[in-house]
Amino acid sequence: MTITMPAEMAETLRQTVAGGEYASTSEVVREALRDWARSRDVERQDLEVLRKAIRSGLESGPGIPADQVFAELRARYAAKS
Repeated sequence: MTITMPAEMAETLRQTVAGGEYASTSEVVREALRDWARSRDVERQDLEVLRKAIRSGLESGPGIPADQVFAELRARYAAKS
C-alpha cells in the first residue's frame, strides 16, 4: 500500500522514528489508525445515544411551544418573589 501525505507530515514521521519513539514509520501509522478507529467508534456511539434521545423525545408526546413554557416559568417564579 502506498500512502501520500504532505511533506510536513512525512517529516514528522521521520523525526518521530529518528527520535526513538517508534521503531518504524509503519508503527506510527498503525497507532494513528488505531486512535482514529477508536475515535470514530466513540463518535458513532455518541451519535447513536443522541439519536435515541431524539427518538425518545419524539415518542414522548406532543411538544409544548417554548413561549408557553417560558410564560409558565415566569409566572411561577414571579409568584414566589
